[in-house]
Amino acid sequence: MAGRINDEDVKAVRDAVPIDAVVSEYLQLRNAGGGNLKGLCPFHDEKSPSFQVSPSKGLFHCFGCQEGGDTLTFVMKVDHLTFSEAVERLAAKAGITLRYEEGGYNPSHQRGERIRLIEAHKAATDFYIAQLESPEAEIGRKFLAERGFDQAAAAHFGVGYSPAGWDHLTRFLRGKGFTDKELILSGLSQDGRRGPIDRFRGRLMWPIRDIGGEVVGFGARRLRDDDNGPKYLNTPETPVYKKSQVLYGIDLAKKDIAKASRAVVVEGYTDVMACHLAGITTAIATCGTAFGTDHIKILRRLLMDNGSARVIFTFDGDAAGQKAALRAFEDDQKFAAETYIAIAPDGMDPCDLRLAKGDEAVADLVEPRTPLFEFALRQIVARYDLETPAGRAAALDEAAPVVARIKNSGAQHEVAVQLAGMLGILDTQFVVKRVGQLARWARDRGGKGPTPQRAPQAPAESARPGHMGAALNLRNPVYATERELLKLALQHPHLVSPAFDAYGVDEFTAAPYAAVRQAIQDAGGAEFGTQDPQEYLVRVRDAAPDDGVRAMVTELAVEAIMRRTVDEMYAGEQLVTVRLRAVDRRVRDVQGTFTRLSGSHGDPEQLTAVQNELWVLQQYGRALRERGAAAL
Repeated sequence: MAGRINDEDVKAVRDAVPIDAVVSEYLQLRNAGGGNLKGLCPFHDEKSPSFQVSPSKGLFHCFGCQEGGDTLTFVMKVDHLTFSEAVERLAAKAGITLRYEEGGYNPSHQRGERIRLIEAHKAATDFYIAQLESPEAEIGRKFLAERGFDQAAAAHFGVGYSPAGWDHLTRFLRGKGFTDKELILSGLSQDGRRGPIDRFRGRLMWPIRDIGGEVVGFGARRLRDDDNGPKYLNTPETPVYKKSQVLYGIDLAKKDIAKASRAVVVEGYTDVMACHLAGITTAIATCGTAFGTDHIKILRRLLMDNGSARVIFTFDGDAAGQKAALRAFEDDQKFAAETYIAIAPDGMDPCDLRLAKGDEAVADLVEPRTPLFEFALRQIVARYDLETPAGRAAALDEAAPVVARIKNSGAQHEVAVQLAGMLGILDTQFVVKRVGQLARWARDRGGKGPTPQRAPQAPAESARPGHMGAALNLRNPVYATERELLKLALQHPHLVSPAFDAYGVDEFTAAPYAAVRQAIQDAGGAEFGTQDPQEYLVRVRDAAPDDGVRAMVTELAVEAIMRRTVDEMYAGEQLVTVRLRAVDRRVRDVQGTFTRLSGSHGDPEQLTAVQNELWVLQQYGRALRERGAAAL
């Protein structure tokens, strides 16, 4: 496991790579006024630009979907990378050498090792692509042509050819400066009697890329009858390749998957090619392993657990394909998306279907979909003799728990009715009640019974400062001045410091605004912002207790100030208004206490203290009204 990246190096990366330069690689930006830029948001569909970038602050925020953050956050979200991967990618772009900590090994060596393995795979990809043009590779070109893939298709997917000799690639990579140890570690070579030899020989080669687009392994297809190896041979597990954590085609499909909220899971490399060429650009495949939990995690990051998201599995109609579909169904509840299965007529896979009936037939394949749970139910029911009461009862015993796992309660009821029909049970309500009972038991045991589409993150915590409750309208005029003051504290700290740092968290009545105030305080206060504005914003965002508050910090740091001329006078007005409202609230509280104590003949000493506090507050309020910011 890689060590933690040195904090100074992370800051150097943030400072070295301008956010507008990075964002401009993904969308067109134009002037939004106030030094900001705007464009169409890459994270949701929109017709007018609500996505803003602040180059001076190194932040972005979308006022449509509320996504926001700094340069690293943008790269993480748009390319679906981890924090470390985003830092490493931008560091490479800026030519910054990163230092690693807490690894228990030589971090520079470990990081260098990963870079070398990625570089070796890149060089191997170029080598294999070049070899596809050789006379020896005629058998590979013929294989592709027979499956409807021309030269352009091969180039688009980076398909290549590994020569049949013992060590062609090994000698090529040695010539590029790679050591034998690196070649063995990468999985591109393997030990032979006299040293390393090529792992892949005489095969058609598909580069397998991670979600960031780096080649981390290969899938190799047997072409000759005298090749005694498996039909498909994949790269072994290496420091950069874990077959359970990669999906073939994800680098090409990720943006369309995120945009369309749909993924199509097929079984092989040629199936992915066929789908993409037929316009199904959300197709991906596993690499020689069953679709599992880690694959689901990758797709969930792309689908964003959208309630309208769809995952469509296309499996062969044979027994192996049906078994794969049932395996996929076992993990169905780990998706927030709805899952479906599509089986082509005559059991053809997408590649064969495209060859036999054309692109349109492949596109049609994923349209008339069968819900995965329905497919699973039919497979279960088919194993029992439904002509006998015992057979129907046994089928119900196995199928009812499957229906009880369906998330949506309305859909659960409907499918329970369908199950009754499949089993030939006339008493539909009996089946519905049985399913409902199982669902309740699952919930009572803490299992995954039917749940609301979106459960609150922390029930009964609506008063918590970080809670962004839907009932709280932060655009309400009551909160307008608090919002404006926080914007000033984040964007122009020199105008409100040092007075702002004396303000208590309780002077901000909107819970999210109170949480932002606390984050500013934890980051060193607005006074720190007068010394290093960009680092100040980074520290405030890091101090936020959760993603909701962090998003609010970003939004306030990017949103335009309501006054065209932003000066000390305007800042003073906001400071005075927020403070005056806080004083007035306290006056009302103390007056209530004074009235209660007076009526109950309470402790005279306590009564005097309350009366004195009330007098001080009233005098302070009068001074604020008469002298403004000078009275702060």
